[in-house]
Amino acid sequence: MNNMAGSLAQYNEIYWPWQIAIYLFLAGLSAGSVMVSLLVKFNKHESNTNSIWDAMVRAGAITAPLSISIGLLLLIIDLGKPLSFYLLLIKYNFTSVMSIGVLCLLIYTPLAFLYALIIFEREIKNIALFKMLIPIVNLIRNFARFSKNIEYILFFLALCVGVYTGFLLSAISKVPLWNTPILPLLFLVSGFSSAIAANILLGLFCFKAQLNKENIKYLLVLDLRAILLEIPILLLLFVGMFYNGGDSLISLKLIFNHEFYSKLFWCGVFAVGLLMPVIIAFTVLKNHTYKPVFIIINSICVLIGVVLLRFFIVYAGQVCIGV
Repeated sequence: MNNMAGSLAQYNEIYWPWQIAIYLFLAGLSAGSVMVSLLVKFNKHESNTNSIWDAMVRAGAITAPLSISIGLLLLIIDLGKPLSFYLLLIKYNFTSVMSIGVLCLLIYTPLAFLYALIIFEREIKNIALFKMLIPIVNLIRNFARFSKNIEYILFFLALCVGVYTGFLLSAISKVPLWNTPILPLLFLVSGFSSAIAANILLGLFCFKAQLNKENIKYLLVLDLRAILLEIPILLLLFVGMFYNGGDSLISLKLIFNHEFYSKLFWCGVFAVGLLMPVIIAFTVLKNHTYKPVFIIINSICVLIGVVLLRFFIVYAGQVCIGV
């Protein structure tokens, strides 16, 4: 990953490649998964008296640490000097968005792993392969009286990680599509939506025995609200670029006149990722009825849309620079 500053001539090339787009997606997915897992855990339903074992809680608990770990691995590889990554962990500049983000990740990532260990405590104690983790689980149990406060801290850190990826791009003043205060909110909301979709899929396929239909309905309601919020946020992003004029307006025109990136947005991000889930929600899943096949189709559409949104923002921003 290169620091985008200096001569504008450099922006004719892709300096932030696909690894960054995937990292941004995985970081948002991880943060959203923690929020989804904790929201379901906090939101006990009458028919679910033991929500810690709910499929959605478990799906979020396992998705969060794995996705952030893979994302960070991609980020380290993209740095070009993987062995120098530790410098980011010990040298902080609190006026830098990247430094603040790294600090959040430094606390968030191990907490996400510890949360997963507690949620999967039963498996760890029953499966021989994981028994080496029992001392850690027992150590965590010593802090059980602080568990609710730690969960609130983890939820707050997940929010920070969710918006940080947007702030990371919006700090690049030379790229009009990135340099907007709307981007952190867009990444937070779309990351949350992708996490709901991913956790529902994982819950349906891997934790079916602990599935609670009320929690699926609760998450489908949240996902529809997130998507309906995402549409006006995207509109605000483009309207803001239009009224900013200058390079922003030129960049906006280049994006929507570009043969590939205009199709990527309208067909991939908008039609598949936003319009299809809304149509499914208001037709076959009306009142959020439990129909697994359509819930799976809906979730796949959401995930495709959010992945393509990250690629659209990262690539179209660099290619359609506005100068």
